[in-house]
Amino acid sequence: MSTTVATRLIARLREIGIEHLFGVPADYNLDFLDRVYASELAFVGNCNELGAAYAADGYARLRGAGALLTTFGVGELSAVNGIGGSYAESVPVVEIVGAPSTRVTAAGLPMHHTMADGDFGRFERLHQEVTCDRVTLTAENAAEEMDRVLRACWEHKRPVRIALPTDLVDAPAPDPDEPLLPEAQSPAAPVLEAFRAAASVLLADAARVAVVADHLVERHGAHEALADLVAAGPLPAAAMNMGKGVLDESAATFAGMYIGAASAPVTRRTVEEADCLVAVGVLVTDANTGGFTHAFPEGRTIEVQPYRTRIGQAEFGGLPMADALAVLTDLVKGRAAGELPQPAARVPAVEAAELTQAVLWDRVAAFVRAGDVVVAEQGTAFFGIADMRMPAGVSVVSQVLWSSIGYTLPAALGTCLAAPDRRTLLVIGDGSLQLTAQEIGTFARAGAAPVIVVVNNGGYTIERAIHPTDAPYNDIAPWRYTDLPAAFGAGDRAVSFRATTPAELAAALAEAERADGRLVLIEAVVDPEDYPGRLAAIAAKYRTPAATGGAA
Repeated sequence: MSTTVATRLIARLREIGIEHLFGVPADYNLDFLDRVYASELAFVGNCNELGAAYAADGYARLRGAGALLTTFGVGELSAVNGIGGSYAESVPVVEIVGAPSTRVTAAGLPMHHTMADGDFGRFERLHQEVTCDRVTLTAENAAEEMDRVLRACWEHKRPVRIALPTDLVDAPAPDPDEPLLPEAQSPAAPVLEAFRAAASVLLADAARVAVVADHLVERHGAHEALADLVAAGPLPAAAMNMGKGVLDESAATFAGMYIGAASAPVTRRTVEEADCLVAVGVLVTDANTGGFTHAFPEGRTIEVQPYRTRIGQAEFGGLPMADALAVLTDLVKGRAAGELPQPAARVPAVEAAELTQAVLWDRVAAFVRAGDVVVAEQGTAFFGIADMRMPAGVSVVSQVLWSSIGYTLPAALGTCLAAPDRRTLLVIGDGSLQLTAQEIGTFARAGAAPVIVVVNNGGYTIERAIHPTDAPYNDIAPWRYTDLPAAFGAGDRAVSFRATTPAELAAALAEAERADGRLVLIEAVVDPEDYPGRLAAIAAKYRTPAATGGAA
């Protein structure tokens, strides 16, 4: 079979580890979908394009890259919020857009899914703000341009847009003459040596060396290099909010979650009082630092980013993260081991007649097992798991920076398909669930079987914490959540439970352990003004003046 633009694009997606394509069929992408169905790339039909974008994002966080298929105009605009989140959080997602034929665009015809003004470039221009690269393929450039854009996606760990006109799907294309991804290049020796010398000076007199790590470690494949550095000391290591899961939280070296002033005292001392702090892949944002209350040791921090490292005013460009970490690992080997943190033991929650947030998260913590994928909606769910010490090998998927409500339910579909041999546990609030609940039906169609814990607190509790008010705009419709799997077509492939007491929650989680490949939905009912963990303290930082009598 001769190579075509479609078959070449599919092969390149498979080359970077993509086995599933999320999306919605529409007239401009149907011919391409036919080629997908004839290939080893599995198509997963979503309820809408936004869900497809979220699913591709969740998939990419575990697989290294994800992909979705939309149609021109209406489909890609539906997906653009999800693409924006992937851009913000450095997630490599390929959006393939089925586009009108080159004949139609050349003639400027007033086609459906356009503004009928002959401008077929506006949606590509719109994507300039949420992608690192983009292209509309032509007969002359298809092979070279798809490769260029896919390489940009992989290198920068951000989304790209590839528009495929309908008349080019079966157009001939040359076979690839080289792998899509070039072999990794070693950094220049002078840069390595200059970095080693500068780091040696800082480390020489440092009695207390610590690490703080964030999400870019995982995105850029430096997870093992970071683990080697921490073990070489051994060094106490804390994680930022966006980086929860990048460290082995079961190890004695784990110092907890660093969230600025909202951190546990032992975690804050470990990071802020270090003689030398190695900050790896850290992104400073309000949500990542407890409202900019972080305090990294001035003049004593080694900042390691994906392609550059900084020590004081000295910057070492072109130095990949893993290579910088390897140098630091070599430098800390053989040092006298510093004092490791002794985090306070978690105090078991006091059980009451009704279910509380404290009891809920204690029980969820006991339920999580080594190797799980925990997907936590930004809100009460994420604050509930933030201080939970995860077993070894647990991956955590959340969207701390973009914080798009409803993200995690479709994202959990992506994690289920990206890692079918691992259990996905989704914890999500009722308000968030209502935005994307229809994708529960897609789980069933795709054969995915997560455990879903829906925190039913009657609405938008994090907003209530930020802006206390009796106004009803934070209330939501009282859905019958346990009926949703059946309503969305899961049938006997799902089981549901409603828990209003600790005993009912314990029973539901026990049943989830015996679910035997079925989707499990547990509705956990808690009081609307019962907040988990550090939410109350952090919410106070964001409390609006109107809610505090004029004081910010």
